[in-house]
Amino acid sequence: MAYLQSLPKSETIRLREKHVGAACQLFFRSSPLKIVRGVAQFMYDETGERYLDCINNVAHVGHCHPHVVEAGRNQMSLISTNNRYLHDELVILAERLVQTFPDPLSVCFFVNSGSEANDLALRLARIYTKNKDIVTLDHAYHGHLTSMIDVSPYKLNLPGGPEKPEWVHVAPVPDVYRGKYIYPNDSQSEEELGEMYADEVGKICKDIVKKNGGVCAFIAESLQSCGGQIIPPEGYLKRVYEQVREASGICIADEVQVGFGRVGTHMWAFETQDVVPDIVTVGKPMGNGHPVAAVITTPEIAKSFADTGVEYFNTYGGNPVSCAIANAVLDVIEEERLLERATRVGSYLLARCNDLKLKHRLIGDVRGRGLFVGVELVTDREARTPATAEAKHIINRMREEKILISRDGPDSNVLKFKPPMVFSTQDADRLVDTLDRVLAELDGNRIPVTNLKLEVLVTPITEDMSRSDAIANKNIQSIKSS
Repeated sequence: MAYLQSLPKSETIRLREKHVGAACQLFFRSSPLKIVRGVAQFMYDETGERYLDCINNVAHVGHCHPHVVEAGRNQMSLISTNNRYLHDELVILAERLVQTFPDPLSVCFFVNSGSEANDLALRLARIYTKNKDIVTLDHAYHGHLTSMIDVSPYKLNLPGGPEKPEWVHVAPVPDVYRGKYIYPNDSQSEEELGEMYADEVGKICKDIVKKNGGVCAFIAESLQSCGGQIIPPEGYLKRVYEQVREASGICIADEVQVGFGRVGTHMWAFETQDVVPDIVTVGKPMGNGHPVAAVITTPEIAKSFADTGVEYFNTYGGNPVSCAIANAVLDVIEEERLLERATRVGSYLLARCNDLKLKHRLIGDVRGRGLFVGVELVTDREARTPATAEAKHIINRMREEKILISRDGPDSNVLKFKPPMVFSTQDADRLVDTLDRVLAELDGNRIPVTNLKLEVLVTPITEDMSRSDAIANKNIQSIKSS
């Protein structure tokens, strides 16, 4: 059954091409989807066709969750105004957010988007430290504002990207599969790799101190998303934070894409690295599709901002409707125990993807935490050559199979899975089984099943294995011996 729509799809396309900037991204541009409805982990087009949504981390608790919709509708029927008037939804939200963070993170600023949150975080850092130099990671993306493009090599590295400002310093992303230091060539332990990558940031900090007296801030996603679903090695952020603070800088954790329990084991991804940032930015999943975001910082940093005498005002940031919706999202996370679900379903998805890697040579690495999973495709496992064209083909084939995934990373060869948190093990099975069939269509990339058992069970850990190879092999050896 077709859903109600104002215009036929052809007219929607015509008007978009005529009136919407061509730079605005559109999935499947040559044959775009027209999505008119969403429910939980599914989206529907104008013909009623249903697609499994494996990438929409914005619809955190599921598309159009009834409790979230009701909260927004109820508050909108009462009042929506700016936060210069008292209202309970704002202070209740602030208290609930703060309770999820470690001390001394206890002061909130409400904004409309992750880009705004990161822009404000930079402003807070500059006022507090009185320094200007920012350290960011290669391939990082922190938003679309001019200030954020300046600290986002994900955009700066593009052929048409703007020139990097002198005050921005780029450290290698801690990618242990295809980065500057890789497993196992450069180290036999994850901790050592973490130190090597962290010391790259330390070197930059020392140079900044020597030249300009001190660092303003280090900004990084706790798990890098657009850069290729990168999971930092253990101990990395702890050592980085120490070196940044020694250089008089503060540490900003961008949780816009990975926060609110997506990692499963913790509410915030930075907690997996056993660190406490000075500023945390959150957004996207906070409103389940409604534009609301926040900056959480320490009383000391907030006071330095207030002491300037320049008031901070954001017309829509912290409005009653946004806060009511964000409170409803927190309700659902708690009541439906979505952190536990992310841990359980995410572990299952990761294990199934690792099984897939044993069957298909095209898969070079599998990595993830909770419902944040990346599958890196390569044409040559030893050279780790990115399989960019193959990744594009797979995305389009999966769309034909009514499953929506995307690709990212500097070479656009990493398949990204960041589904709504209501994703199930049955959904994971459908995703992986379909991906298995699509990969099998690509000639020359399948490992013969007859050789699979022998290769997996008796092959010792060798130097040409990736980190995930070694982990998977150890797990299988353990199961075999038990």
